Amino acid sequence: METRELRYFVAVAEELHFGRAAQRLTMAQPPLSRAIQQLERRLGVVLLHRTPRAVSLTEAGSVLLREARAVLAAVEAAERRTRRAAAERPGVVLATKAGAARELLSKLLDAYAAEPGAVAVEVVLCGPGEQEGLLRDGRADVALLQRPFDTTAGLDTEELHAEQQVVVLPAGHPLADRPHVSMAEVTSLPGLPLPRWPRRGGGCSDGPGPQVRDHTQLFQLIALGRACAVVPESLRAHLRDDHATVPVADAPTVTTVIAWPPHSRSKAVADLVRAATRL
Repeated sequence: METRELRYFVAVAEELHFGRAAQRLTMAQPPLSRAIQQLERRLGVVLLHRTPRAVSLTEAGSVLLREARAVLAAVEAAERRTRRAAAERPGVVLATKAGAARELLSKLLDAYAAEPGAVAVEVVLCGPGEQEGLLRDGRADVALLQRPFDTTAGLDTEELHAEQQVVVLPAGHPLADRPHVSMAEVTSLPGLPLPRWPRRGGGCSDGPGPQVRDHTQLFQLIALGRACAVVPESLRAHLRDDHATVPVADAPTVTTVIAWPPHSRSKAVADLVRAATRL
């Protein structure tokens, strides 16, 4: 299969309309239809159910849509990494969630800068979950990820730091003097629902809590008595006097890892990872 055919198929599969897909691809509809038919003949499967009124995916079409998206994303990542490798001034792009592992990041940058042959490090501060996508699609060379929030499947990683989680409450809350609480107690707090973060595919997570985009917004809502949140204990450094924190005994441990693509042969990435693991 050619990447051109895969792009054609993805457009039709996402639009479920040959006319709209042709407009999206800036081409005429007849050659697009012929290309999809040729792809079906070569694979020996029916990818699309066609009626005069509708187009829908077959089971085989759903599989190819998922696989084709992954292939095209990998091609785009290869293009980005190749162009960056040819840049006049080589450097490393490091992606991390804004506010996460701030002290660790500062120590890492200082340690790497002291290495012989260190190159410039561009730090990209991301919203929740964004750094993983930047690493996978080639916009970043290395990333600081946090398990279990981020997925590291298919990436090479080294664990750097593990920490417990705390619940952030408005100052003066009745639970603030407790030595610890449970997740069941947190999720049942009256008037203090957990926040709803953006999903990777769009929209927000389920629940009654307010929609949030970053920790600054979240912590202000908590101070106003509109929400609570369970976060890694290192985020205490961002809190003010109008917040209180209590350890959550049964919350999962948060592990910060440095991650990079398994096929990376960049000496700069290798040196950065070594500096991180020595901290």
